Amino acid sequence: MPIFALVDCNNFYVSCERVFNPRLVGRPVIVLSNNDGCAVARSNEAKALGIGMGEPAFKLEEIIRKHGVEVFSSNYALYGDMSRRVMRTLARFTPALEVYSIDEAFLDLDGFARRDLDMYGREIKSTVERWTGIPISVGIAPTKTLAKLAAHLAKRSAKAAGVLDLSGPEYRDRALAAVPVGKVWGVGRRLEEYLRGHGIDNALALKNAAPELLRRKMGVVGLRLRDELNGICRYPLEEAPPRKQSVTVSRTFKGEIASLTELAEAVSAYAAAGAEKLRAQRSVAGVLVVYLMTNRFKNDYLYDSATIRLPVKSSYTAELIGRALEGLRKIHRPGRSYKKAGILLQDLGREDMVQASFFDPVDRRKAARLMQAVDTVNGRMGSGTVNYAAAAGLMPGSCRSWKTSFKRLSGSFTTNWKQLPEVNCG
Repeated sequence: MPIFALVDCNNFYVSCERVFNPRLVGRPVIVLSNNDGCAVARSNEAKALGIGMGEPAFKLEEIIRKHGVEVFSSNYALYGDMSRRVMRTLARFTPALEVYSIDEAFLDLDGFARRDLDMYGREIKSTVERWTGIPISVGIAPTKTLAKLAAHLAKRSAKAAGVLDLSGPEYRDRALAAVPVGKVWGVGRRLEEYLRGHGIDNALALKNAAPELLRRKMGVVGLRLRDELNGICRYPLEEAPPRKQSVTVSRTFKGEIASLTELAEAVSAYAAAGAEKLRAQRSVAGVLVVYLMTNRFKNDYLYDSATIRLPVKSSYTAELIGRALEGLRKIHRPGRSYKKAGILLQDLGREDMVQASFFDPVDRRKAARLMQAVDTVNGRMGSGTVNYAAAAGLMPGSCRSWKTSFKRLSGSFTTNWKQLPEVNCG
């Protein structure tokens, strides 16, 4: 029987800020989304004040002022680096690891069944917290779904103290009864309403639900979920993440933008980021979609897009930028102000299986070497070290109003030599 451990970093963005700013420990802290719009991470102290996930920052001004809430912009460079440190530490405890998200990972503990898994989970927890400063919760179980539920309970139970082992069946039903059905992995809001309408209020009731009831609403996915809750593994470890079927890069602007120059820079930057994502998973795209949106809260809301099929599937940044700008010029309407822009890359394929064209004007081998060099430099020196002028705000008349705003950004403590923390020994 397989054994999984789900490691979940507690309030991850907030915990990253606290590692390098200890005065934040015990204080209410929130981290905001792009353009400092909404709360996307909250400390337990902030949650206790009633601050909800996704709540707009402008609605929190009174609470922030009254309770001295510490507010930060999302520091993706810091969080990404801290996540890599956590995952490298976890890799020491298992022969196989699936990085599920920036703050979660599944560990294969199949070969550790003869050990005291609760003690092993606590060793994992103490090591990660000692080596990285990030507090974690650990859930252990024979399926991924049960491991997620165990970690959910471990985070909230004082008795569990951050680690809960449900690998044995003796306490499993009691634990499932304590988890609302909406907290089960894979149960969204609409499905939760459907299940509650049929008297299924918690994970235990879902485990014991009639298979036909789940099949009607969820198909085979519902039956697999039921099996997982009954300790039958339906989702094995995925050490290599599946290739994405499409790549999207888009942003909502802080204000509205009418200038074609500014929009062109934004779209160029998104195309460059999309190309980098393609190369990271060794994919190429055959279709590029560029789109613009006006403010959807206004009466004259407008969405427009242009779809361009590439003659040869590509991840070459210069080519994708050129095609994106070609599409932008088709859909831009002078005099209109736009609130959002984005690109979508579709019809993805493997980079080593590209159908060549006799009339292809691009030297693909030369382009591949150039992109490899750019990715290597940016990987070592930081994202954006080498960039295209069209995407870097270097065009005449640029004011980069499309650039995402981070007014409360903390330092790049682990990725920028000039921002390393200083210790005062005096």
